[in-house]
Amino acid sequence: MNAQHPLPLIGLTMGDGAGVGPEVIVPAVLDPATLGRCRPVVIGDAARLRKAAVILGVECEVVAVDAPADAEFTPGRINVVDLGLLPDDLPFGKLSPVAGNAAYEYVRRAAELAVADEIDGICTAPLNKEALHAAGHVYPGHTELLAHLTGVEEVSMMLSTEKVKVIHVTTHIGLIDAVSRIEPGLVERTVRRGHEALVRAGDPNPVIGVCGINPHAGENGLFGYGEEEKKIVPALEKLRAEGVDARGPLPADTAFFLASRGDYDLIVAMYHDQGHGPVKVLGIEAGVNLTIGLPVIRTSVDHGTAFDIAGTGKAEAGSMIEALRQAAELSTAR
Repeated sequence: MNAQHPLPLIGLTMGDGAGVGPEVIVPAVLDPATLGRCRPVVIGDAARLRKAAVILGVECEVVAVDAPADAEFTPGRINVVDLGLLPDDLPFGKLSPVAGNAAYEYVRRAAELAVADEIDGICTAPLNKEALHAAGHVYPGHTELLAHLTGVEEVSMMLSTEKVKVIHVTTHIGLIDAVSRIEPGLVERTVRRGHEALVRAGDPNPVIGVCGINPHAGENGLFGYGEEEKKIVPALEKLRAEGVDARGPLPADTAFFLASRGDYDLIVAMYHDQGHGPVKVLGIEAGVNLTIGLPVIRTSVDHGTAFDIAGTGKAEAGSMIEALRQAAELSTAR
């Protein structure tokens, strides 16, 4: 964060321009609470943001800037590093390789700015994986793409809501592959990344609940083939010996309920649906996706491109406002 400015400078990627990204960005960036927390600069297409403002019936000034440092922050103004990649007639709500390529370029530019220390953090609007792949950029999602662009071999996905936070040991792979990939070193590194993120956010002694792999966390060997004892317990023993309050392995069917009532500050899920399902039930409306382990802060909305409502003005900006809040909070802590 620039010492001359008390608020962090956040690069906000526009996501897939055929989706709801532009429509959630406009109100989120103009929100007085956002401007009280950070200095947001969109990396995207100025014309698309203007079109979104018209759809929403919002009066604002969308101003193209060459670099984040050139941005000015006044009420009613949206600053955008304008890459100008989308045609004017790009339809909302339809899969487009052009939009997929543009979404990739927004993220690539944001990563460059972050690594060059021109922004303090990244906040991402949703991209469409099928469109991304159709454009020739074969990544499972933002998490893996940003890891590649910043030269990081291993990161973790964390989902954050008001009631519960969850970090994943594995994410976008099949269940059989996930069980095979889980091993003590990966579990340990994942828990450690989660612990460090919570400490950085202001919780010096977080309590971390670690899920098992099998139903009832294996029920003392009755279910599965001893995966908990082989793959999870050694990692927890090492972490606890170092002072990390990591508890488990826990039955996943009760861990999230306990976290929602305050017993745990963070839940460690072993695979994608084990963590995503409960989080989306507990708080998808204001959920935030964080990538932990990058050299820069990155947060995102916890929803997709929503092609079914894109271009209608019906998209809710709450998750984007929350994503910007957490990006600002973590960037300030840095």
